[in-house]
Amino acid sequence: MRIAYLDCFAGISGDMFLGALLDAGVDPQVLHHATAALNLGASLHIETVDRSGISATKVNVMLGESLAENTTPSHTHVPPAKDHTLSTQNTVLNQPHQHPHSHQPKTQHEHKAGQPHSHGRSLSTIRSLIQATSLPAPVKQTAIHTFELLGASEAKIHNVDIEKIHFHEVGAVDAIVDIVAASAAIHALNIDRWYASPLNVGGGMVDCAHGRFPVPAPATADLLRGLPTYSAHIEKELVTPTGAALIRALNPTFGPQPAMRVQHIGYGAGSRNPKDFPNVLRLSLGESDEAPKHPTDTVTILETALDDLSPQVIAHVTESALTLGALDVMLTPVTMKKGRLGTLITILTDDAHAPALERLLLTQTTTLGIRIHRQQRSCIDRAHTTVTTPYGDIRIKIGSLHGEVLNAAPEFEDCRTAATLHAVPVKLVIQAATAAYLQQKQ
Repeated sequence: MRIAYLDCFAGISGDMFLGALLDAGVDPQVLHHATAALNLGASLHIETVDRSGISATKVNVMLGESLAENTTPSHTHVPPAKDHTLSTQNTVLNQPHQHPHSHQPKTQHEHKAGQPHSHGRSLSTIRSLIQATSLPAPVKQTAIHTFELLGASEAKIHNVDIEKIHFHEVGAVDAIVDIVAASAAIHALNIDRWYASPLNVGGGMVDCAHGRFPVPAPATADLLRGLPTYSAHIEKELVTPTGAALIRALNPTFGPQPAMRVQHIGYGAGSRNPKDFPNVLRLSLGESDEAPKHPTDTVTILETALDDLSPQVIAHVTESALTLGALDVMLTPVTMKKGRLGTLITILTDDAHAPALERLLLTQTTTLGIRIHRQQRSCIDRAHTTVTTPYGDIRIKIGSLHGEVLNAAPEFEDCRTAATLHAVPVKLVIQAATAAYLQQKQ
């Protein structure tokens, strides 16, 4: 089994992760292609640097001849924390932030004369930007999921809907490239399981619009909720929001390095080079004798039982939940106290969509409370292919485990649309799509 171990003794950021991936053997063309696919006019400058005597790879995102982060607008509108390196205020990676973070409510919007007026990129804009690329679907999904994690933390901090968050620094060109290029490299490595050490968050204070906050900054602290962290060795910010979101998206197993035969070791450099402290992220790639297990991820489960709500309203809430990003919604008949018949609503979702779905249950039903818990689920890999039938093109959803196809089924919505268009029973379209897929496999 192919495994990877991230040693985060100096924290993690987007550029450190990219550098470690390259230094461990990822083809630079993977990162260059992902960067070009975004069509943002950005490029990567890759160099070898020294960090306390360790040779490491440093990745800089460029716009023309300038560092991309130097083009980040200083004006902010409910922005997340600054990600990394050399801003116009001379903030560098793993230093306390020197620029003002805005943690103001969105109504307290300020604009100084002579400042560039920019509202940044919304989550929907970033989603569309990534979806429009020619990158493989799994790469897009990882990148979008990472931004949704960032958005969920920001929405919670600012008490606004996730779709109203406008990213500035982490929605700027350099951070978008960091996340999308890292997603491409992650999938290029084809790792069966990721592991990571506890995260050294650093220490000290970070300057924000409301004053000085302790490290980690609010968005980073929320992203690291539930993960093993510590503070040691240096009074600087070591984990950035982008780094925290990437590690959350990877969902590694935390702890000491597992038994493995290490084949490649990569070091990714941060911008600073403090004395007697190697500001690097170490990535070890190798093989484990342990047999591959089913892929797992963590889901958030929201539940509430109701005995006083119309079934029509419950059906409406179910449809709304799926529209708001629920992974699944289940309705279970239950017997409640005093023999009353009721309905248990169970919603499965991820961290990014949980706040909106929690609000949906509280505002659209008669519940007085919701149970929220997180669980691991075992999943097979999912992908799509398209087949041609007499009724048009139909997508086939494929479920596989370690390369072996276990399930394949036509997408019902495609079949229903085709059946309506051609005025035929939907079962005929399903049969035709299934036959076309089986013929394609031969």
